[in-house]
Amino acid sequence: MAYDEEKHLGQSVGEDLRKVASQSAFDVGSSNKATLEYDNATNDSILGKLRAFETSLDKKFGIESQAINRVLPEEKVPQLWHHQAMMALLWAGCTMNISCFSTGLLGWEFGLDFTQSITITIFGTLLGSMVSGWCAILGPGTGLRQISISRYSFGWWPSKLVAALNVISQIGWSSVGCITGGSALSAASSGRIGPIPGIIIIAVISSVINLCGLKMILSYEKGAWFVFFVVFMVMYGEMAPKADIKTKSTLAGADLHGQVLSLLAVVYGSSVSWASVAADYYVQYPITTSKTKVFILTTMGITISTCIGMVLGCCVGSTLAVNEDLANTYNNEGVGFLIQAMMYPRGFAKFILVILVLAGIGMNCINLYSCALSVQQFARPFARVPRFLWTILLFGIIIGIAIGGREHLNAYLQNFLSLLGYWATSFFVIIYIEHYLFRKGRFENYDLDGWNDPKRLPMGIAGLIAFLIGVVGWVLGMVETWFSGPLGLLIGSDGGDIANELCLVFTVVTYIPLRYLELRYIGR
Repeated sequence: MAYDEEKHLGQSVGEDLRKVASQSAFDVGSSNKATLEYDNATNDSILGKLRAFETSLDKKFGIESQAINRVLPEEKVPQLWHHQAMMALLWAGCTMNISCFSTGLLGWEFGLDFTQSITITIFGTLLGSMVSGWCAILGPGTGLRQISISRYSFGWWPSKLVAALNVISQIGWSSVGCITGGSALSAASSGRIGPIPGIIIIAVISSVINLCGLKMILSYEKGAWFVFFVVFMVMYGEMAPKADIKTKSTLAGADLHGQVLSLLAVVYGSSVSWASVAADYYVQYPITTSKTKVFILTTMGITISTCIGMVLGCCVGSTLAVNEDLANTYNNEGVGFLIQAMMYPRGFAKFILVILVLAGIGMNCINLYSCALSVQQFARPFARVPRFLWTILLFGIIIGIAIGGREHLNAYLQNFLSLLGYWATSFFVIIYIEHYLFRKGRFENYDLDGWNDPKRLPMGIAGLIAFLIGVVGWVLGMVETWFSGPLGLLIGSDGGDIANELCLVFTVVTYIPLRYLELRYIGR
């Protein structure tokens, strides 16, 4: 349907459908009245019935049937101190998990020693978290979800590519959460629950919580983080003393530099992956919310909680380097049985594993929620499909990927997390430059009422070309098990991943002149 043919809600529809449409409406007019591309659905149509069902659920349980709509300034309410504390606690509840612990084990995989692994882990996590923390500050100021914000630099059509990449990212993270959580559940049951049933159980619980919307997710994370923190402190007490801090890496010269760069890419990719969803969880905060507070709380919330899991993984990884039995347990039976083998007594170890299963669920809830939001932004018809249906569809996809990749967790983490860092770096650079250079760092310079109108958004030519040129940087500098770029291979015998560094440079030098030209000749 053409954009100028959009009808105001309530015209030529019944009272029940009028209520349904008002819940699903887009805010595209300067008057801030909700409007909707209406597809002549009736109360008897499948889509109409689904929207009515979603609206009834929204009224009863607050499942957020209008999730991607812009939250207007007058709709926001002042946030009390404990609400503001959620800027950090939200990330603490979803990153203190076995997935981060497993990522910390990769230092051993790369042949690095205890000190090297921890140093790279902390620095890489902080770097990626700072990027995510900056992206979060755009949420209160615009009232828009992160992918919607990208439309002001990528434009209407190219932003759909960003939405697709974000869906892939969140599905991948959720799959990792299901694999590690399933392994923990299998170990806790002494193998009575196999990895595949464990994966399905984790996916089901995550999807159920996600169906209830952001309020339920935040309630879960708000109380869960402290439990996970206590569990990890107990694990530190039992596992950290076993760390091998004396043995030094045998790597030297270019080989050492290459492995350091490759591990840095993986760790950075883990934390920067939140950059494409961070603003999703800040749209309810008033526009007067301190940007500095948002940045610091988000950055520290991600950094500290992620490092708690990863540094513990570094400790255990150093142990695997000198303990062949534990290394075999990890390689043959998975991370859950490794944790069980290292903790005493065995009954208590199983209890710890059950708690860690819940930690994986917390991460999956965040991923699934933002993933469904991104799917709704592929196309206008997709936005009219209820969010709960997308959640159910994603549930099936995640199960399939997790079951298929369950026996290759290390390779999965090394490749997937690096790829997350590549595209998230391009995403951040383009939005950052647009905000400070072309919009002078002021939200008043965004046409926020036109967030869902292609005619009022940039064409996105500069953003798309700069992003694609950044992809060239990925290809030249990446070092993956399935492909290594020519420049990455120049560093050491196994190569060194410099895709993020090349991507950043390529994107910056391309986007700035192209955006100037776009504004000059197109005007938006």
